[in-house]
Amino acid sequence: MSSKIYSLSVLGLEAERVTVEADTGGGELGSFAMVGLPDAAVSEARERVRAAIRNSAVDFPKLKVTVNLAPANLKKQGSAFDLPIAISILAATGKLRAETVSSKSIFIGELGLDGLLRPVSGVLPMALKAQEIETDYFFCPLANAAEAALVKGLVVMPVKSLRQLVDYFQGQATIEPYQAEEIQLSNLSGPIDFAHIAGQEYAKRALEIAAAGGHNILMSGPPGSGKTLLAKALASILPDLSFSEALEVTKIYSVAGLLGPEQPLVRARPFRSPHHSASMVALIGGGTWPKPGEISLAHRGVLFLDEFPEFPRSVLETLRQPLEDGTIIVSRAAGNLCFPAKFILTAAMNPCPCGFKGDRDKECVCSGSSIVKYERKISGPILDRIDLQVEVPRLGFAKLTAQTAAESSMAVKARVTAARRQQAQRYTNEQVITNSELSSEQVKRLCPIDQASSQLLEQAVDRLKLSPRAFFRVLKVARTIADLSAAEKISVNHLAEALQFRSRMS
Repeated sequence: MSSKIYSLSVLGLEAERVTVEADTGGGELGSFAMVGLPDAAVSEARERVRAAIRNSAVDFPKLKVTVNLAPANLKKQGSAFDLPIAISILAATGKLRAETVSSKSIFIGELGLDGLLRPVSGVLPMALKAQEIETDYFFCPLANAAEAALVKGLVVMPVKSLRQLVDYFQGQATIEPYQAEEIQLSNLSGPIDFAHIAGQEYAKRALEIAAAGGHNILMSGPPGSGKTLLAKALASILPDLSFSEALEVTKIYSVAGLLGPEQPLVRARPFRSPHHSASMVALIGGGTWPKPGEISLAHRGVLFLDEFPEFPRSVLETLRQPLEDGTIIVSRAAGNLCFPAKFILTAAMNPCPCGFKGDRDKECVCSGSSIVKYERKISGPILDRIDLQVEVPRLGFAKLTAQTAAESSMAVKARVTAARRQQAQRYTNEQVITNSELSSEQVKRLCPIDQASSQLLEQAVDRLKLSPRAFFRVLKVARTIADLSAAEKISVNHLAEALQFRSRMS
């Protein structure tokens, strides 16, 4: 006798439907064979399923059991197949009536040896796929139910144990569909507020522009000048996530296994700050079974790289594609996987190895060759992709002890949110969210400038030797500055400010 149950397998950030077939008889009594290109975790399901069925007061078949995971050419990974394998075996042996198990139901979950269900990763992309294929019921561990219920219209059936599910299909118990709670999104998390940072108005202005348009920013200054503090404060002025953005981010964290039962949805914009010893795989993603890296975990948020030149140059060079395209393609022998990576790169560095080049009060002790070597750690193509380049000087006593209250993050966030709202209205039909995502063609069409601005830009291109990429990035920054001032068109003043941020390190 054979049976057929349906489950899902995650590949990258997407899920594919998998048919779990079970058949009994035709071989050595009591043997358990599994085929269909399973990885080690799936293969080990044989022992987990055998013990879970036995400890759920159900007899495991004494005949040979063969389980097939189809399609056979799709690699299967993870422990989410435990539950569908168990249900398929029970249906094949007559412990469950096949007609009671809907052919349009999806089963996922890891089984403990005692038959209890444990949570698995990647549930959100599975739930989205289940909705796409018009699933009747989505059976999953109770700990994953809140995450699956984020998908509106999907009937999520939370399961505590294999025994509970067996009783449900035998008509001896009921399982109520999970009722999703109302979702509140917020971004004001963390103790650092702009009001707590003395001085540095120029750097704060640059961070406001970066937040409003999604632009990359590099801060350079001596040790202790406040670069790291400013970068951390950036998170407090970013606009709240929309629900669609929250789903994008949650999908990534779900696949990475970084969601807990108490946090089914990522509610605030990510802020990732990997150490400069991070490997290339840790930053961009990868592995035998490719997982998202730091740049994808920072999607729709901030990627902060402190001590920027201390990162290996080979690692920094991998940022070229995601900074340009907003995606990263991880290539492996089995195929290519694409992960989203639309983040605000916020980098901080010292101007030289000792950190005091250009300082008014402390003398730099670095040799010319060591300064050149230090600066060459960051390539021209990477610098060309950074829109705002800011100097953060060391503050004097008067600034540090000033009693005047600085502007709060809440006030700055209000302007940033208003600017983002303008961009959303402007780009309704453009498949972009922020100014930084505009293509060259879109910049020409949507960011027109007048004659005076054109003349200023022409002079800047000649004087600063701007590349075509830098040329369009300046226009995008100018568009953001105009949005912050609620202006419909880019003026000379907006363009001049944008060029001021570009010229600092040109």
